Amino acid sequence: MKFKNLIKAFLFFSFLLLSHSIYAQTNYADVKVDELSDAKIRELMQRAESIGYSDAQLEQLALAQGMKQAEIEKLRIRVEKIRKQDGTQNNNSEEDPTLTKPFTDLNRSRVNSSQSKIDSLKRVNSVLSSKALANTISPNRLKIFGEELFGLSTQTFEPNLRMATPKSYVVGPDDELLIDITGDNEVSYKSKVSPDGNIRVQYIGLISVAGLTIEQATSKIKSALSTTYPALRSGRTAVSITLGNIRSITVTVVGEAVKPGSYTVSSLASLFNILSTAGGPNVNGTYRNIQIVRGNKVINTIDIYDFLMNGIQKGNIRLQDQDVINIPVYNTRIELSGEVKRPAFFEIKGNETLADALRFAGGFSSNAYSAQIKVLQNTNRERKITDVTEAEFYTYKPQNGDKFIVERILDRFANRVEISGAVFRPGQYELDDQLTLKSLIQKADGVKEDAFLNRGYISRLNADNSMALVSFDLAKILAGTEPDIKLQREDKVVIKSIFELREDFKVTVQGEVRQPGTFAYADGMSLEALIQMSGGFREGATPNRIEISRRIKNSDATSASAQTAEVFTVNVDPDLKIQQNGFTLKPFDIVSIRSSESYHVQRQIKIEGEVLYPGVYTIIKKDERISDIIKRAGGLSPLAYVEGASLRRNGKGDLRMDSLETLREDREKLLNLQRLKQSGARDTTSLDKDLQILRSDLVGIDLKKIMEKPLSRYDLIVENEDVIRVPKELQTIRVTGEVLKPNSIVYTKGKSFTGYISGSGGFSYNAYKKGAFIVYSNGSVAANRKFLFFNNFPQVKPGSEIFVPKRAEREKLNATAFIGISTAVASLAAIIVTLLR
Repeated sequence: MKFKNLIKAFLFFSFLLLSHSIYAQTNYADVKVDELSDAKIRELMQRAESIGYSDAQLEQLALAQGMKQAEIEKLRIRVEKIRKQDGTQNNNSEEDPTLTKPFTDLNRSRVNSSQSKIDSLKRVNSVLSSKALANTISPNRLKIFGEELFGLSTQTFEPNLRMATPKSYVVGPDDELLIDITGDNEVSYKSKVSPDGNIRVQYIGLISVAGLTIEQATSKIKSALSTTYPALRSGRTAVSITLGNIRSITVTVVGEAVKPGSYTVSSLASLFNILSTAGGPNVNGTYRNIQIVRGNKVINTIDIYDFLMNGIQKGNIRLQDQDVINIPVYNTRIELSGEVKRPAFFEIKGNETLADALRFAGGFSSNAYSAQIKVLQNTNRERKITDVTEAEFYTYKPQNGDKFIVERILDRFANRVEISGAVFRPGQYELDDQLTLKSLIQKADGVKEDAFLNRGYISRLNADNSMALVSFDLAKILAGTEPDIKLQREDKVVIKSIFELREDFKVTVQGEVRQPGTFAYADGMSLEALIQMSGGFREGATPNRIEISRRIKNSDATSASAQTAEVFTVNVDPDLKIQQNGFTLKPFDIVSIRSSESYHVQRQIKIEGEVLYPGVYTIIKKDERISDIIKRAGGLSPLAYVEGASLRRNGKGDLRMDSLETLREDREKLLNLQRLKQSGARDTTSLDKDLQILRSDLVGIDLKKIMEKPLSRYDLIVENEDVIRVPKELQTIRVTGEVLKPNSIVYTKGKSFTGYISGSGGFSYNAYKKGAFIVYSNGSVAANRKFLFFNNFPQVKPGSEIFVPKRAEREKLNATAFIGISTAVASLAAIIVTLLR
């Protein structure tokens, strides 16, 4: 398969060589495969596959072009590499059986079809002209000036019968003349010029018109018609002669044309029409000296540059039958590249100079270094370089092969200085012989009010382009008390602002103001102004005992008790009126405004459940207790279960939210945690912690003792957002966790903890009995206690919830652990035996 791909790659390149040889007969023995890029090889591969040629035919034709075997081998390697990279195969998958025959058999098997294949190449692959292939091999080369004019023409040249007949048109055989007589006589004749050059007119006979222009032929025919139509002499009858069917002529293009040969075109075709059909001059053809040969004599010479530069079709004469267009080779061609508008190869006549070549190239680009141009010249044995100055452009005559290079200007300024900072017009300025520092500042409209006048500096380049710094006293320079400084090229003057040389001054206000924060400091800022900037006092703020802390700049660093800040306590007018002796702030002061000790925001609690008037109550004194709230709520209802009363204290939430719904959500969370324990989680410690966090906002209270002994230690002082809930007596006990059947059991007074466990089927196999606990309805928790060898389970009350956790799984001993334990026991036994001896 690899050999097959190499052969196919070799064959498609052979096809390209064949295509080019058909049009330009160029020798490709010197083609270098190493000069072809991967992109160009891919392009050639696609063109070869689209032509539809068999591999064997292309191989035979390619070898006939004389391509070196070493280059073919290189091409095979390149194509194989590209196919591996792209992961593609040749589209021509049918292998020709003749590939296995000797090379001489290939010659016999392909000779008969070679002519038909060449005709096919002309039709479907005409785009591979010599110019197209040259551009493929050298994609980055400069173009020959004027080659785009002819390019790949596809226009046809058929006679345009609607055009007016040119007066200079020469009548010849096969032309058709239309003779229209109008006036006293009305008649029309259509006469074709015979091979002898005559036309036949009714009642007139033969008239010889061959070789005459259309104007001369009209005069001669009119004179012959006047004998039959006398009114032509008096003007009462007029005659009009025009061309009907235009004849075809044969023109031959020879010399250095892209497609030389004989062309049959309209007799109205001009020189440019024929050149376009023939593809124009090839890489060796001249554009400045194209000859028209008629009757073995050169009747005209065309310079295409006149048309390219000025649009003037000078010498673009109408051709005649059997004319010959000769394109000689060029005499002097130069290359002009670099910073010109139209870099290309240009053809130079003997009397033209470098200035003319620059004119052909459109002149210099905007970045061109026009003081001189480098020219690389060929001598008899080597190359040399010459610098042509601007003064020599009109006298220097280029030689064949000269390569002119126009370089870019240097990216530097010859007379630039720059000023920046606290001036009104910073920027770049022109440097002249008299420019000084003071005059540059004047050009910049002077310094700003915030300019730092004590010092400025100039960044200056030394002779070796290293940096130097020149400092100056700006105030003295402006006052003229210090010598002015003369500026140099690329000097950069920097004048700083006073605000750039210090830290931004800020002041901070915090506490009981509407918009606390940090504000920009301004000279003379008072405390009242800062309070106004922060939105004023809050309702609970006090204008008294406002504290201002200030930085200490000169503290004693050697003292252990050195002062680190200075604190001022001041009072201000509550209405922020301007006072004569107000407190003036300094940068970085921190102002703290306290709240009034006699100001209190309402605090509320919520009581729900079995009281006469449940709802939200406002705390009316600091030491108000649970018993006081119960009394304000009308006392307990007859159905109240005081032992199940609970206090929720979390400092969060909204008192307007339904607390029963909140408890229901918490209960669902508790059940989820219990299910996790039942699912076999090994680490129950983290789940226990989650359970503890879940219940941590409940405070276990004893409402019975609170109501019996108000103001006792059981009667807690209420706090903001407390929720007191007094439920009805609950009739069930819920048992969850590691029991055989978790469920709810009807409460029976006197029934023990284990009795309820038994009501749920008893402990499961994984039950951790010592860890069993009970959660009472008031939020308190009681755990199992162990006395000697007996479990002392807690008392069960209505509405309680019993939970039995899961025992942590024990890791089974594997062989390694067993060996380790055995080794440790043996070592311990050996130590004991040693000690006993």
